[in-house]
This record gives sequence, C-alpha cells and structure tokens, in this order.
Amino acid sequence: MKIGMVVEGSYPYVSGGVASWVQMVIQKMPEHEFEIIAITPEDMSPEDYRYALPGNVVGVTNLPLNLKQRASRKQAPLTKEEENNLTEWMMFKEPRSEALDLLGEKLGRSSEFFSSPLFWELVQNSYEEEQQSGSFIEYFYMWQGMFTPVIELLQFDFPEVDLIHSASTGYAGLIASAIKRQQNVPYILTEHGIYSREREEEILQAAWIADYYKKRWVTFFHHLSRQAYREADDVITLFERNSELQAHIGAPEEKLSVIPNGIQYDRLSVVQREEKNSDKLTIGAIVRVVPIKDIKTMIQAARLLADQRIPFDMYIMGPLDEDEEYAEECLHLITQLELTDCVFLVGKVNIIEYLPKFDVCLLTSISEGQPLAVLEGMAAAIPWVVTDVGSCSELIYGREDDPFGPAGFVVPPVNPIQVAQYCEWFYSHPEEAIKFGLNGQKRVEAYYQVHQFIEQYAALYEERREAYGGHRV
Repeated sequence: MKIGMVVEGSYPYVSGGVASWVQMVIQKMPEHEFEIIAITPEDMSPEDYRYALPGNVVGVTNLPLNLKQRASRKQAPLTKEEENNLTEWMMFKEPRSEALDLLGEKLGRSSEFFSSPLFWELVQNSYEEEQQSGSFIEYFYMWQGMFTPVIELLQFDFPEVDLIHSASTGYAGLIASAIKRQQNVPYILTEHGIYSREREEEILQAAWIADYYKKRWVTFFHHLSRQAYREADDVITLFERNSELQAHIGAPEEKLSVIPNGIQYDRLSVVQREEKNSDKLTIGAIVRVVPIKDIKTMIQAARLLADQRIPFDMYIMGPLDEDEEYAEECLHLITQLELTDCVFLVGKVNIIEYLPKFDVCLLTSISEGQPLAVLEGMAAAIPWVVTDVGSCSELIYGREDDPFGPAGFVVPPVNPIQVAQYCEWFYSHPEEAIKFGLNGQKRVEAYYQVHQFIEQYAALYEERREAYGGHRV
C-alpha cells in the first residue's frame, strides 16, 4: 500500500516530536511505501533533511506556504450554488466539502480570483458583518494573505496514494481532505497537540497581527480543523483530554479514538545509571530549543536552585538552530544569571550517552501533545518534573485504571519556583526519586511501547483499505 503522509512544519526538515513519530511509523512498516507531503514556511531541499529517509519512502513533495502555481489555470464560471458554497466556506460559516473542489479545480489562479467581483463582495460583506472600523484596503489585503496559500496548495497536482494520513489539521488537514476527495481514498487524521488551539495561542501573542484581525485568524484555523474532522474517516489523538477537545471543536464523536505514542522500550530500559561520585543533582532536559518549550523557565529555576545553594548540573539537549534567535536569548540568560558553570546547552546529542547521568529530567513546555522525550526518560527509570500541558499529567500520574505510582511531579506552566522546589525535593529524597523512576518505567512497559501503537495503525490502515475497495493494491 502507498500511504501519503502529510506533515506541516515537521518531517523531514525538523527533528523531534511529530517528526520522530513519523520516522518511527515509516521504519516500523517496511511492508508499505510512504509518500511524504511536507508543508513548510519556505522552499526546502534534500540538503535540509534532518533524517536519513528509510528505503520505503518513495517520494518527498515539498509545498512551501509561499508556493507559486507551476501552471496557468483559467477560472471556470461558477453557478449560483457554487458561489453560495464558496461564500459559506470563506466566511467560515460552514466547512463545505464542495468548496474544496471549487478552490482546487474551478477558481483559477489566486490573483485572478482576487480581482473578481465575487471576492470583492465577499470581503465587503465580511467587513460589514464583523463591524470592522479600520482600513478597508488593509482588511482586503489581509483576506488575500489568508486565502492565497489555501488556493495555491489546493491547486497543486498531488501524488497518487492508496491512503492519506495527516499528522495535524491546519494546512496539512486541508491538503489531506482534498486528496481524499480527489482520489477517493481513506483519510486518517492524527493530532498530537490540538492544532487550532496551538495556533490560537500564537496568534493572541503575535505582535505582527493587529488586535482587530486576531479573531478572524483564530476562526480561520478552527475552520480548517472542522474541515479536516469532517473529511477524515478516523480522528485520532494521543490521550483522552485531547479527544474531548476535538469533539468540542467539531469532530464527530463516532470518528474519535485514542492511540498513545510508543517508544523503543527495550533500548532505553537497559540504560545503566552511573554511580554518583559527588553530591551534585544532575538535571536533564530532552527538548527542542524553541519558545513553545519555554527553556527560559528551566533556566530561571536553575538560578533559584543556585540561590538555595543546591549543587547541580543542568544539561539541555536539543538542536540550537531551529530558532537561532531564541537559542541566543537562552544563552544570554544563562550568562546574565551567572549560570555558565552549571547550565549547559549541549545541542543535539545521543541521549543514550546522557541518560545514565540524570537524577531528574525537566519539561517546561507551554504546549505539548504526548511528548516522546518524557516517555524515553521514563523508560530509562528517570523521574520527571513536567508542566501540566497535553498528556504530561497522565504520563506522570497514570490514568484512572493505572496500578503504578507517580513518576514525578506536575507543575503549572511558566512556574520556575515550583520547578526549583521539586528539583530540590529530588535532591533531598534520592531513594524516593529512584522509586518514582521505576514507577514510570513500569508504566511505559505496560502502555507505551512502539510495537503497540504500530500494530494499531497497521490494523487501521488495512481496515480502511478494505473498506475503500483496495484501490491499486
């Protein structure tokens, strides 16, 4: 079977998180071919790959959001019903499936559509309906900026596949929805974090979007999510809280299911902890150095630990070039807080070489899905301090039917005081720390091994293929 995997801002150009999950799925299903459709902010090349592609990856299509159409398309006349469908979709009133067909096949080039009376009327009606009072011309260009990538992406000639699987909603879900309709193939959607909620957080904090336009941008991304939920045959996430959020946004409950992440337990559970030759607390963080991971909170927690005269070393492991400006800010903060002798940004490393050192690991993200890094540390019997985002609380404390004890502590986001307090607790309670680590290891062994989630997806792929008649297979 040829599976199209649609990813946004991720594999194979960004490491960690969703990208690691995609790589694992491909590697563990050598019986299938995979066609990667990667949406990126700008044009990328094979030199930008962060992964060695497995042999069953048969193609990579890069679709930058600044994509320009390869071929000239002429706009076909629209019926009154088609105009109504398009209006409903672009006004975010209804995620009409027929509108995807119009945007992809009948509108013609985006520049031509933006010059049409229909687009002018749409913008004018929206401006009045939203009771905008700012510049109409500015509002008009905002509409163009919002819908240009939608039209350009939907008019691309996608590779043929037997099943389409997107790792998020958003633009990835939009493309997967279009492929499902164009090629009559099954569509499986997996959300690690809730995409529209994450975009909402970013938009509300964004300085480059005028406050009076933020509501429309937020609604736009929720609209894309509802469209993907409507088109998908299965709407999957990693834990129950996310599934409830999907239903709240608009996913039909009969489509919802939970398939947790899994890691290579056997490789990590045999890690031998180093014997300590000092009374220092050794702290680890397996994390991308980007704002959403809130590295600054753990650096500020380190300063508080130092003020309490707790001896420690903190190793922050992860690529420093995904947001170089933020990485520089973190380095500056380490220097400013006089922590250069105990806090180290070590870049991307082989975590197996570092895990044996750690007494505790940290995750201070402001948004997460089900972080693989936490599962990997738990498999190596390391306790954690994590923020209460995504499934972190479930990983640390277990689900309702979980027989194992706590694997660490959960704190609110952006709370360096509590992070420091729990690190100090681990320093003062080394025997309890070992028990917490073993609790987490048992939990991963029982529920979060890679073969468990691969078997579930393999069965689902086969079930959906048969339901759609097998296609090319």
